[in-house]
Amino acid sequence: MLPMDEAKELLRDLFEEEALVIGGLVAVHEVEDDLVWRLMKSLDAIRTKVFRRLDETDPPDEPVAARPHLEPHPAIEEFLLKLRRAA
Repeated sequence: MLPMDEAKELLRDLFEEEALVIGGLVAVHEVEDDLVWRLMKSLDAIRTKVFRRLDETDPPDEPVAARPHLEPHPAIEEFLLKLRRAA
């Protein structure tokens, strides 16, 4: 198992790479400014949540908010399947 400092550094590197990928796509394709801001705000919320969970010794149960039933984009669905298979 990785020491906590190394795990956090690995996660910071991961989030940086994700931001650079998004930035590259935005630079090449026409993407609405509002979408980019929302996407990055969501990514930052995930980052904050992950690091908060790492720092907690006994994380509380988080309530599950009701979400509308939306179909994910096939590329996103494929990525999520790969991620779950690797677990």
